[in-house]
Amino acid sequence: MPLTYFWDWLQNPAYERLAASLEIHSAVSLFFFRELAGYNRIVHSIKYEGNRNLGRKLGRLLGEKISVSTWMSDLGAVVPVPLHPLRRFRRGYNQAELISEGIAEVLGIPVVKDVVRRMEYTGTQTKLHGSEKRRNVSGVFSADAEVMRRMAEMGIRHILVVDDVMTTGATLTECAKVLSKQFQISAATLAFVEEEVRAGY
Repeated sequence: MPLTYFWDWLQNPAYERLAASLEIHSAVSLFFFRELAGYNRIVHSIKYEGNRNLGRKLGRLLGEKISVSTWMSDLGAVVPVPLHPLRRFRRGYNQAELISEGIAEVLGIPVVKDVVRRMEYTGTQTKLHGSEKRRNVSGVFSADAEVMRRMAEMGIRHILVVDDVMTTGATLTECAKVLSKQFQISAATLAFVEEEVRAGY
């Protein structure tokens, strides 16, 4: 597996991609998305073929990597990027939740699934590029103020927002923005799409 080792350096490419439009503390990805090597099949299997166990297993592996990063030692909760309810109903699960559950199991912190909602049903990001991705997800997330209040009362200050793949970072950025006024934000994904292959994913 082409591991990124982003957990060993703070200002890594995942961090830089998000920091361009979001105040973020840190960001990590487990492996590089490499289509020719077949690593795109991992994401496809989890996302579209119902391979829930693989999602949790790789989430645990990512959690182990995160656990060695001293700058993420104070994480208080894991927040998966939500799907629109209709898409979740059709798929039967949210792959970001599976990954989050694996991470949270290793770190010993809760997964908070109801703090962010996806308000609009948008088309898939897969075939969009650059500014199209940003427009597609702009303003589609909202945060539940009551859930955020309860999290703050529990002493949670730093949260990890989780998704399956980071391409432009548009989805993670829009989701994290609605939480960033209340919490310090870090981000994690299984896969990281490198610049030269963005156009093909």
